Amino acid sequence: MNEDIELEGESSAPIWAAFGDLMSVLLGAFVLILVGVIGVQLQLSHRLDEEVKQRQAEAQRRMTLEQALAAPLAAGRVTLVNGRIGIRGNVLFALNSDQLQPEGRELLKSLAGPLTNYLKSRDEILMVSGFTDDRQVRDGNRQFTDNWELSAERALTVTRALIAEGVPASSLFAAAFGAEQPVSSNASEEGRAKNRRVEIAPIPKPSNATATHD
Repeated sequence: MNEDIELEGESSAPIWAAFGDLMSVLLGAFVLILVGVIGVQLQLSHRLDEEVKQRQAEAQRRMTLEQALAAPLAAGRVTLVNGRIGIRGNVLFALNSDQLQPEGRELLKSLAGPLTNYLKSRDEILMVSGFTDDRQVRDGNRQFTDNWELSAERALTVTRALIAEGVPASSLFAAAFGAEQPVSSNASEEGRAKNRRVEIAPIPKPSNATATHD
């Protein structure tokens, strides 16, 4: 009888030892999983904080830009749609001219600082686009070959003025659209006046990938 009890005790010992080892393994695995989950949560929390800070900074830059545009927006000299600034041509230039008027120069000067701040920490550059109405400039002005040249020279004039006021040259480029892309009908003088404009629009920076040559 005593021998049976001793045998049962001896056989149960390895079982409890194995059970203890299994529990240790499970506990270790649980701890590792818990540590991993906590680590992921900390990373997500850090990323969320960074994203919130980035969005707050972006909102602040947009607000600064909108505040700088408040007066010209109220006066109807500029428009702001989806971050794209449109400036009436008669604010910047006399008819069929690419020389800045004093009012236009002052407006661009007031925009240079907010535009520079807006571009900070953003993977964007500014496209300065010139547009005209559909009237041929050769009818009254032989300085320009056509509306394409007039719109190009106006875009370049605005680009150079912004650079002179401190906007980094690497953050700007000029584009010409001539009489294409009208925002109003060219059938009336009011519509043609709206089409004679310059737009400043943020776009993504081009890729830095090395261009291939033939």
